[in-house]
Amino acid sequence: MHIAEGFLPPVHAVAWGAAAAPFVVHGARTLVRDVREHPESTLLLGASGAFTFVLSALKLPSVTGSCSHPTGTGLGAILFRPPVMAVLGTITLLFQALLLAHGGLTTLGANVFSMAIVGPWAGYGVYRLARRSGAPLMAAVFCGAFVADLSTYCVTSVQLALAFPDPGSGFPGALGKFGSVFAVTQIPLAVSEGLLTVLVMRLLVQSSKGELTRLGVLLTGKRTASATAGTETPETGTEPETEPGTKQRAGTTGTTGTGTVAR
Repeated sequence: MHIAEGFLPPVHAVAWGAAAAPFVVHGARTLVRDVREHPESTLLLGASGAFTFVLSALKLPSVTGSCSHPTGTGLGAILFRPPVMAVLGTITLLFQALLLAHGGLTTLGANVFSMAIVGPWAGYGVYRLARRSGAPLMAAVFCGAFVADLSTYCVTSVQLALAFPDPGSGFPGALGKFGSVFAVTQIPLAVSEGLLTVLVMRLLVQSSKGELTRLGVLLTGKRTASATAGTETPETGTEPETEPGTKQRAGTTGTTGTGTVAR
């Protein structure tokens, strides 16, 4: 990722910028609305952006002669949804291009499309699918962060293959070459990013349980079956639901004509 300044042909650079622009505009509107409605989320929002900036700024040399790095977009996508990450990712990539010489201004659209748009949407989609399938929260978080990282480099491989097709085999041959270069180092990095994201999420569950519940990461009233006792227990960090007309108090149990009252 981080396609260098001037590396893409002008037509490709403009096309990827045009493709990324609607997502960034929509994300900016979503971000402004969310901050106005829930200003208490500003601190967690800033932490998500900082997480993306720090991880994606790590430039690690690979055995193939190129450089690779994590992306850090999976955490923010899970917490605030992919549209918001389109904005945070764009800001991250802009500052890195200006201050760290990672990427560039002419290739900003292509880098935004791969890291700030496709990565968050792919990671969030896998996270939601895992949760709907009954996977534990941390397992779903790992899968989401892993896919967000790996899908970014898959898209970058497509972008480079379109810009520089192989003289003999064309686009498929170039895609195989670029994909293999990234895959050697990016799969282990994606695994590492998934584990780190799980660690951060565990800390957030302990320190920001109420905020995670409001964001929908922890679901109030959702119950999971206990494999050992055969009973139902609420998901970690949530409050149990009570049926309509049911009251719970400490003591013995009695009944009324309209519902059960625990006394």
